Amino acid sequence: MRTAILASGRGSNLQALITTCQSGNLPIEIVAVGSDLPGAGALMLAEEAGIPARVFPISNYQHRQAQEEDILIWMQNNEVELLLLAGYMRVLSPYCMSQIHFPVLNIHPSLLPAFPGLHAQRQALDYGVKVSGCTVHFVDEGLDSGPIILQEAVPVLSEDTEESLSQRILAVEHRLYSDAVRLLALGKVERTGRRVHILQQEELG
Repeated sequence: MRTAILASGRGSNLQALITTCQSGNLPIEIVAVGSDLPGAGALMLAEEAGIPARVFPISNYQHRQAQEEDILIWMQNNEVELLLLAGYMRVLSPYCMSQIHFPVLNIHPSLLPAFPGLHAQRQALDYGVKVSGCTVHFVDEGLDSGPIILQEAVPVLSEDTEESLSQRILAVEHRLYSDAVRLLALGKVERTGRRVHILQQEELG
């Protein structure tokens, strides 16, 4: 699957996906990486991997829709079949989502629907939960509200800080995102409404 990735930060999930692709264990081709921030580390990682990278600074556009229209054209020109959000800090608008006719996935550092939005690890600590984790889900028009593909729990330790919990969850994110993308690319993800079923070998046609 021809895949584009949008990222706003240092790009650790992007690097994990690139590494898994290079090992031959992920049946996708990352054809383009984009960011809304000119200084994002993800852009440098893409360039180091030989993947075309492009920045879409919101300040360059008169309004949000103009930026998203540029992103849509960018994906069309790259013949994208799958969009992955990897630490992309902007919510795609309902208009943008209505124009995308292929899967869009995101990974979030909590066990959704708990603690959507920013600073999920801090939210988990403030709430006092004993277990957190991460979730790979389809993106819809809401905030971290799309159908869930995979989740994995990570225990919250009594001595955890936001940083230590974030690091332990991130290590799981790197593996879980690739697992979910692999299942999707192999045709093993079946979605009916909000329910996502992972097909076993005997269920495949």
